[in-house]
Amino acid sequence: MSRKEQLDNLGVSAFCESLGMLMEAGSQTHVAISLLGQGEHGNGPLAKSIDQMVELTEEGKRLSEAMEATGIFPEYAIQMIAAGETSGRLDEILLRLSEYYSGQKTISDQIRSAIVYPTAMIGLIIAVLAVLRLMVLPVFSRVYENLTGSLSASSYNYINLAYTFCNIALILMIIIAVMLAGGLILWNNGKRDVVEGFLQKIPSCAAILENLGLYRFTSALETYLASGEMQDEAIRNSITMTNNKPVEARLAKCVSEMNEGHSFAQAAYNAELYEPIYGRMLLPGERSGNLEGVLQRLTKLLETNCSNQVTDLVNTVEPMLSGILMISVALSLLSVMLPLIGIMNSIG
Repeated sequence: MSRKEQLDNLGVSAFCESLGMLMEAGSQTHVAISLLGQGEHGNGPLAKSIDQMVELTEEGKRLSEAMEATGIFPEYAIQMIAAGETSGRLDEILLRLSEYYSGQKTISDQIRSAIVYPTAMIGLIIAVLAVLRLMVLPVFSRVYENLTGSLSASSYNYINLAYTFCNIALILMIIIAVMLAGGLILWNNGKRDVVEGFLQKIPSCAAILENLGLYRFTSALETYLASGEMQDEAIRNSITMTNNKPVEARLAKCVSEMNEGHSFAQAAYNAELYEPIYGRMLLPGERSGNLEGVLQRLTKLLETNCSNQVTDLVNTVEPMLSGILMISVALSLLSVMLPLIGIMNSIG
């Protein structure tokens, strides 16, 4: 049996938000889904599954069971909705899931842009170097080959230098472009973990991925707690959402601290799970009984921090690649222009 097309983050966010608002207004589950179906047209995964979900909920199946039967929703969303149904806070969980997947969409788009822009820029550098290598340098080479004497030998050395530089730069840029294009293809085909595993080895990207892992954990924990899940169980379930080894290591230390009798906020602070400024937010929040509210605020801060880090990375890469392009062109042209200047001086 062929695998069904999955809803993307934006689709899950829109579905949860719309359904949450309808149920918050008092609509029954099957009625709310049916109303959503009236606005769904085309051949998208949700449009194909609406009738099946309506039929299952009319038969008495829970929303989470109907969603699981369609095969188009992520497992995390199904688990959260099942917990919300058990605790009687389904409409609230749906709206929180909408925020979660909206945030995932925003960050994913920014990371994709951070891959797309360098790929396009490097493609431009490759095109310029290829023109220099295949069209510009051969013209000057033929001119200098017709010259005789010491000037010809000196000119030929400059041309060789230009050829060597262009060849090395072109090969390096092609290798980098292939790696970036491959990463983009993997990302678009759902192999995000493979791309993130490679980026984890780059220091400037590792910090972004660690913050992204913390964001996923914190958002999941806040949603689990809102669904009425017990704290220990919520933390264990949320750890699976991080997809980041360094964060998982700190969470393991945090769980160890909790097993020794510390509260989550104190254990997180001792394990340096968050930066000190964020870690200190949890302590008074937990003591005042408002841990859920603090986690919600912390989730938004981490999302903003991730976005800012990705933006800073792109802003750093942009001038660096522009500099490489200008230096490549300048050195290549300088290599072929120096002999021409010598010719003009000798004529003058």
